[in-house]
Amino acid sequence: MKAILSHRSIRKFKNTPIDESLLNDILYAGSRASTTGNMQVYSIVVTKDQSIKEQLLPCHFGQEMVTQAPVVLTFCADFNRFNKWCIQRDATPGYDNFLSFITASIDALLAAQNICIAAEDKGLGICYLGTTTYTADKIIDILKLPKGVVPITAVVLGYPDEKPELTDRLPMPAIIHREVYQDYSEGDIDQIYAAREAMPLTKKLLKENKKETLAQIFTDNRYSKKDNVTFSKVLLYVLHKQGFMNNDM
Repeated sequence: MKAILSHRSIRKFKNTPIDESLLNDILYAGSRASTTGNMQVYSIVVTKDQSIKEQLLPCHFGQEMVTQAPVVLTFCADFNRFNKWCIQRDATPGYDNFLSFITASIDALLAAQNICIAAEDKGLGICYLGTTTYTADKIIDILKLPKGVVPITAVVLGYPDEKPELTDRLPMPAIIHREVYQDYSEGDIDQIYAAREAMPLTKKLLKENKKETLAQIFTDNRYSKKDNVTFSKVLLYVLHKQGFMNNDM
């Protein structure tokens, strides 16, 4: 519980290598995550080779932690292995569809979170790379991912060389609904976001970005509609290419 409540994203790492036995223990913790039907339809690509990390760097928008951290873990939705097993056992797999992609993605993310918790519990630092799905097509080529495999997220892993403040979180009423979903009134929205909007950091961001509200920074700068549509097209292309868009019976 302590590791969970003290989580912070680490973007600066020491050059201390991670002992292989420790890394294996952390990876094993990932394998114990919940999984749909005990299929474990995910794979984890462990990258320590500096030359491969250099290739991955532009895929993650040049974030230096990709090459600075001793380990980069790429978590993939993976029906390739399971499909091959089915075929070799005279069973006909029907996992070339969008639902199967979602199933495998959930498996991959559950394993990723288990690994992150285990790593932090051992004094390591982590940071999720949300850029993974934006450039999935390029990552597929670099990591030589076969058909049936799609990168979902990546995590940099290493010993922290910084200790940033804990990032704020929305109050619990923002995310918890009792029994059924309770939709938000205007007053609820005002109350939920009041503390975040009043933070000194928010005022600094508004000034730097010349915006009137924090929401505008998200919609206009960080996650614009244009970017969302562009990256959506990339991901849809990847899903088609990797065999997850069959809608025929």
